[in-house]
Order: sequence, then structure tokens, then C-alpha cells
Amino acid sequence: QVQLVESGGGLVQAGGSLRLSCAASGRTFSSNTMAWFRQAPGKEREFVAKIGWSISRTYYADYADSVQGRFTISRDSAKNTVYLQMNSLKPEDTAVYYCAASNGRVWDRAPDKYDYWGQGTQVTVSS
Repeated sequence: QVQLVESGGGLVQAGGSLRLSCAASGRTFSSNTMAWFRQAPGKEREFVAKIGWSISRTYYADYADSVQGRFTISRDSAKNTVYLQMNSLKPEDTAVYYCAASNGRVWDRAPDKYDYWGQGTQVTVSS
């Protein structure tokens, strides 16, 4: 059974940092796209960042404009884990953050392109 388990969420003041982790089990995702999405109360789930597979030992990443330059996505294939380092956090970053993984090598920001989802971890940024 495939599971994605997020951790690292919490309460932080504006300007602070958090590091989210997503540990996958049940299969390996080293050749698949993994992503982070978030959902604030009353809003739709939105794309945050995604990271692809290794190409000549380089992992390509893509970020939403709202987090570009503040968030960094990375992965450790040996641990089957993806991370999201979040710096310079703002109150508008408050949301439940979800980890997602694709079955194949999709390169897409749409949530429906991802096949596996974690339960989410709450991130709250106070002003």
C-alpha cells in the first residue's frame, strides 16, 4: 500500500522558516514527479512546487510565482522523501500543505495529474 506522510508543519511568525518532509512508502518514486500543494480555508487546492526525476544528477524544479525565491523543493531518492524548505514565510502562506506523487513522469501543475496524496500538514503563519 502506497503512503505519503507529511511532517514538519506548525505555527511560525511571519518572516520565519519551516521545513516540510514527505516520506513515501509502498513503492519508490525516484523516477516520478513529486509535488507540494496547499489549501487555505475556503479556497481551492493550489500548486506550490514540483520536482522531477534525475537527469544527469540534476533534479529540475518548478515553483508557483507566489513562492518563487522563498521556497525550495528537494528530494532524497535514497530515503524516498521529498522536502519543502519554506523561508520568509508570510501570513498568506497559511494553509494545509499536501504532498503528492505521480504514477509517471508528468510535468504538470494540475492536482488531477497526481495519483497519490498525503493527509496534509497544517502551516500557520502569524503576523
